[in-house]
Amino acid sequence: MATNAELQMLRESAIPRGISNLLPVFAARALNAEQWDVEGKRYIDFAAGIAVLNTGHLHPTVKRAVSEQLEHFSHTCFQVTQYESYVRLADRLNKLAPGPTPKKTLFLTTGAEAVENAVKIARAYTKRSAVIAFSGAFHGRTMYAMGLTGKVAPYKLGFGPMPGEIFHLPFPAAYLGVPQSCSLHALDTLFKADVDPSRVAAIIIEPVQGEGGFYPAPIEFLRELRRICTEHGIVLIVDEVQTGFARTGKMFALEYAQVEADLITVAKSLAGGFPLSGVIGKAEIMDAPAPGGLGGTYAGSPVACAAALAVLDVIEKEQLCARAVVIGTLIKERLTKLRTDRGLKCIGDVRGLGAMIALELVKNGDVSQPDAELTKALVQRAAANGLLILSCGTRANVIRFLAPLTISDAILEEGLQILERCLIELAAI
Repeated sequence: MATNAELQMLRESAIPRGISNLLPVFAARALNAEQWDVEGKRYIDFAAGIAVLNTGHLHPTVKRAVSEQLEHFSHTCFQVTQYESYVRLADRLNKLAPGPTPKKTLFLTTGAEAVENAVKIARAYTKRSAVIAFSGAFHGRTMYAMGLTGKVAPYKLGFGPMPGEIFHLPFPAAYLGVPQSCSLHALDTLFKADVDPSRVAAIIIEPVQGEGGFYPAPIEFLRELRRICTEHGIVLIVDEVQTGFARTGKMFALEYAQVEADLITVAKSLAGGFPLSGVIGKAEIMDAPAPGGLGGTYAGSPVACAAALAVLDVIEKEQLCARAVVIGTLIKERLTKLRTDRGLKCIGDVRGLGAMIALELVKNGDVSQPDAELTKALVQRAAANGLLILSCGTRANVIRFLAPLTISDAILEEGLQILERCLIELAAI
């Protein structure tokens, strides 16, 4: 088998630089919350494929469901020949989605595709064109999703012009000095200065920003957005691509606000590592596009749908919503204790919902001095010591924790010990 170095050389000659990589490492196998590279080095996985593996690598229930599906067929294209797993999964998600209004679900392949189709559906329903998103948001890399994304570097560099009639508001993040009143005032100003609400098809928001830094949207802010959207006939799209499927301690993060979205975009952990995304929405809105206006050749893969049904079984049977709360509480307590006991002024903030936890690193405890260099160094040192972690944030100074919800207590503890040791060492430099 080739070494990491040999494969890295091949990667550099065969693959464009626009695809960035966290590490010059190549996976050979994985199980639950552990990975091994091609040279046999073991890693504890606190990244989970960027929030894709809430049920862990190769969960036996998911693996069995996929194997059984492959005994029958791998693809027919749902628009040509329908299959039971698609409709069963749609029905199940319709019942799980927050709110009493009857729902319908469309399946696609990627999170960006779900976002773009949600906008299409909102425009078809409202007969309007403008869309409002938030600074720091990440909604994907395809053209319209990229336009919605609220961060220029690296996602928009060199790819302009951006799609028209997209407007961005400041995302409410109290730690950064942006209260929800500031965001609401900006929305009011936007309606008066740039776009009449009667022209707005949708407002799209992540209940917890993902790439933006794991800032939870305040509950009252989400409720006020719901009120404003209802008042003006605007479709409220909630992007649960990263927050969905037990990650935050609820099946959907929106449940904390007790708000009903008009449309919800889902992907990532929906299918336990197989490409599948969807739009779940109020039936009347979902039915707005004409027949043939929605779909895709690979959309709603039968293999991925079988995996997703198994994922939902695992979440329910293993009570992963409750497990997420336990994991998140433990991580937050450990990080807070580390800051207090060791006097680490580099720990600026510890926050999150369920097991979607963020560690914000700053210089000398000063929120105005983000420490991107320390953050990058911590990711690399942790990996050298066998722990995979991810950074995020508009200021590149946030470590995000996305360990599989099926992780054992022992491996979680081992990973946290590695993290603590690496951070203490770096803080002393």
